[in-house]
Amino acid sequence: MGAQLRVYRQKIRSAQTTKKITRAMELISASRIQKAQARVAAATPYSRAVTRAVSAVATYTNISHVLTTEPAKVERAAIVIFASDRGLAGAFSSQVLREAEQLAELLRSEGKDVAYFLVGRKANAYFSFRRRTPERVWTGGTDAPVFETAREIGEAILESFLRDASEGGVDEIHIVYNRFVNMVSQVPEVVRVLPLEIVDGVEEPGDTDVLPLYEFEPDADKVLDALLPVYIESRIYNAMLQSAASEHASRQRAMKSASDNADKLIREYTRLANNARQSEITQQISEIVGGADALSDAK
Repeated sequence: MGAQLRVYRQKIRSAQTTKKITRAMELISASRIQKAQARVAAATPYSRAVTRAVSAVATYTNISHVLTTEPAKVERAAIVIFASDRGLAGAFSSQVLREAEQLAELLRSEGKDVAYFLVGRKANAYFSFRRRTPERVWTGGTDAPVFETAREIGEAILESFLRDASEGGVDEIHIVYNRFVNMVSQVPEVVRVLPLEIVDGVEEPGDTDVLPLYEFEPDADKVLDALLPVYIESRIYNAMLQSAASEHASRQRAMKSASDNADKLIREYTRLANNARQSEITQQISEIVGGADALSDAK
């Protein structure tokens, strides 16, 4: 009984230590989620405005540009996956990786080769374990993204897009990330960013509406050459901010669940320890009473 009681007490101390760690991580994530939400709210209007501008120019003009024109045949597609650098965030990384795998299967079924650009150590570890080599990998700072990283990613995928598929380039680019909906819902989302395929936020003009008029200086191609990289960087940065907010929310929820489970373990082991202690006391009393009876019988 004494050995069993020591085991239960050791498990109680272990659960209490685990609870302290998970509770601390829960509070840290709760403190960071507010700032992450504020950054998403600040960046999203700019990203939407740039997307509307590029969409309007591409839709309401007869400009033919390599970044807005559908290729005759898509031979190779790129998938940019936004995962996390650290674990203990529930299904945050696994659900975005699963969504990326489903997208890759769809693209391969259409006869397209797939190239991967990875953001986050978890995505890199996933591919390394399966011995699959990505085109580029960016790690560090997934929970607090900076615009310089978004610019670097945008330059890398644009350079690959402008290179011919036979030379290792790609014909279209998709991004897969977790979109922050609220504290309990983070949805994996797939967006094709190149070539530009939809008019985001631009409504069809009515009978009395006037189409927007544009004047290009020095010419339309150079304007789009300057505007579209800004569009790509803004979409990438917004995806990184959405992913960061989702990561903090997912980690807070996972750590709260772990703390609750630790509480349940502590209560269960405490009950078992009390039972073991009570059994030990009962046994000791029985031994004392039995010894006393033996002594009285001997007299």
